[in-house]
Amino acid sequence: MTQKNYRRTIQTSAPMSEAYSALTTGIALWWTSEAGKFEKVGDVSKFGFSGKNGYWTFKAIALEPNRIEWECVEALHIHEGKPKEIETEWLGTRTTWSIAESDGGTEIQLEHQGLTPDLLCYDICEAGWDMFFVDSLKAFLDTGTGKPFIGE
Repeated sequence: MTQKNYRRTIQTSAPMSEAYSALTTGIALWWTSEAGKFEKVGDVSKFGFSGKNGYWTFKAIALEPNRIEWECVEALHIHEGKPKEIETEWLGTRTTWSIAESDGGTEIQLEHQGLTPDLLCYDICEAGWDMFFVDSLKAFLDTGTGKPFIGE
């Protein structure tokens, strides 16, 4: 049986250019205030959560107006009560953001390749992406105000 990757789609009233900016240089405004940014392919950026839940480091693999891809090159997912293997489960996974014009706005599809239900972190990570991608990024693009994790 093939495990399915995490995948969600949002619709926003923002133009594609704003969606692209939010996913490359404006990540701190909707995911975590401890976010890096991507300006060119090959850039490496770290995304932290004040040491409470660890951090992930991603490398920009593709930065195109309609497609952005990051690869996780370093992972430390700390979650009390879970086996140590959870810490590096994202290592080597890829997030692909597909951006398209839709109904006077933009449709963004996120597929986290390798984030599948057989991972120890799946339920936690699914809820996290739902909160930050489906809720916070959409709010940021529609209203200008996201709901990122704010570090201490």
